[in-house]
Amino acid sequence: MIRTIVRTIVGVIVLTVAFGLIYPVVMTGFAQLAFSDKASGSLVTLNGRVVGSRLAAQEFTKPQYFHERLSATVPAYNAAGTTFSNLGPTSPALRAQVKKQIAAVMKLEGPYTPGLSVADIPVDAVTTSGSGIDPDISPAYADLQARRIAAVRGIPLVTVEQLISRNTDGRILGVLGEPGVNVLELNIALDQLKVKR
Repeated sequence: MIRTIVRTIVGVIVLTVAFGLIYPVVMTGFAQLAFSDKASGSLVTLNGRVVGSRLAAQEFTKPQYFHERLSATVPAYNAAGTTFSNLGPTSPALRAQVKKQIAAVMKLEGPYTPGLSVADIPVDAVTTSGSGIDPDISPAYADLQARRIAAVRGIPLVTVEQLISRNTDGRILGVLGEPGVNVLELNIALDQLKVKR
């Protein structure tokens, strides 16, 4: 009986040290060596200062910037507490949220895009992502915002379209996922363009 208790205690201690200490240290070390940028949060720096992460959206509200997808986190764009809305396609709450966001997009983009209709609004402009803080938008949503950006910043539309194209990530291995535009990196490129002028 005592021998069984001792073996159990030794087993718990050995497994705790192996999988609670050694394994995490080895995996963290491997990640830092093999994937240093990703393991450190894919931080984006500008002039030696961290301005965000390539993996998490942050809120842009000024009209001279591209806007990101809606956030499902509380508070909004909280990278420490990612979540999804869990609203199904027949949910009245989702319907109300989408209607409200459609009205907001029409109000913001309508003056810069004559003839804009609801059918022209990409789905990611009016819905949240699975994580609630997706840093990317679709090229279609970026294109929808391009006229506003060009008008507010006083730059040619073709310049904004070229920036969108240069900052669009393709499908992984050419087949997985959808193309996306990282909003933070695109807005930084816009600001750097302003500096170059």
